[in-house]
Amino acid sequence: MGVTGPPGPVMDRDEADRALARLGAEHKAIEDSLLALQDHAGRRLLEGAELTGTTRERWETTERTITRLWTYFDAYTAALNDVRELRSRRRWPGPADLVELTERLRGESVHVSDGQQGLPASLDGPPRLSESFTLERLVSRMNELYAASLDVVVTADAVWSALPARIDLLAAELGRTRSLAHSVGVRPGEHPAGDELESITAELTALRAQVVTDPLAFWRPAAGSSAPGGGRPDTTRYDRAALALEDVRREIEAVLAVRQDSEERLLRLRDVLSRADRTLAEARAARGEVLAKIAASEVPAVSGPPTALQERLATAAEYRRHAQWHRLSPLLESLEQEAEDELMRARESLTAVTAPLAVRAELRGRLDAYRAKVARLGAAEDPLLIERYDAARRMLWSAPCDLRVAEQAVLRYQQAAAEVLSGPRDARGSQW
Repeated sequence: MGVTGPPGPVMDRDEADRALARLGAEHKAIEDSLLALQDHAGRRLLEGAELTGTTRERWETTERTITRLWTYFDAYTAALNDVRELRSRRRWPGPADLVELTERLRGESVHVSDGQQGLPASLDGPPRLSESFTLERLVSRMNELYAASLDVVVTADAVWSALPARIDLLAAELGRTRSLAHSVGVRPGEHPAGDELESITAELTALRAQVVTDPLAFWRPAAGSSAPGGGRPDTTRYDRAALALEDVRREIEAVLAVRQDSEERLLRLRDVLSRADRTLAEARAARGEVLAKIAASEVPAVSGPPTALQERLATAAEYRRHAQWHRLSPLLESLEQEAEDELMRARESLTAVTAPLAVRAELRGRLDAYRAKVARLGAAEDPLLIERYDAARRMLWSAPCDLRVAEQAVLRYQQAAAEVLSGPRDARGSQW
């Protein structure tokens, strides 16, 4: 071949030997990488899979790229062997030999052609029928194409290694949950959880099919990473299905719990409603007593027994007899809350109705307490105190009792007692 002059200074023997050694090491590393790529499990899976979408497009490009890689590698191997053969001619190469070695090692001495498909000037460049490279630039190009090819293979393999197995495990859990749901009457069209199970089943089936045929659509690249396979599988749809199944599973477990303890819960419900009935009956009786014994007092009305709750309780018992656990579960939950509310209202009603009697009892207690105090201090025979005590007592122990008037009478007795005990007749100087 004609030599027009080497690019840059002519290498000496040691420089040429070092360059050859470095390029030889690159050759070994590239060969090992290409063979590893050839045997990569992800590559074999991609070759045998029926691909769709993004993965199909990128794998078709990657297959062409891998073919070019081997073409480049063969050309690199041939060029490197030529240089080695040239160097081996003389132990001590002459000036002409060194010029040619420099041209081969540094110049665009490698020519690659592909008459059928053409070779790209870069990964995204237009095809060319032939290219000329320096050995170092050809190494750089092979590394570039290898990284792009490996990224597709590693990414697809990572998705296939992660998602289908997880989807299969979730599908198995879904099957167990569906069997459990059917055992307690939770079926599609009859219970929302049954409909949700059908929806999750359809989603997992579609998700697995898409993951198998288009794994690259489920890859989330790492921000700022250029390394092959930098990123992680996108599990958004899987995670959403897993959360939905967990919600359904908890609901099924709640229905199962109803089946196991429904009898005890129904008994507790009957007890709470019975206590509410008795409390309301007591409130109605107390209201009659208040109306008879207390005058000029507004007494609230007392509602009747909670018949609507009793009817729903009977419906719950019917559900239990017919093993309709999916209907019994929500009904029991609402009944338990409403029964507690009903008992609370009954107690509040009793408290409101008996309030006047409590006021009368407090006034009676206060009057007797003052009288005991007066007697202890030796003023029980005071005519004014006797008169006011008798007046207050008649009002408090008569029916109907006017609470406002009775309270005034008790206050007058208190005032009179305070005056008597603080006056001259209190020789001991006792203080009230």
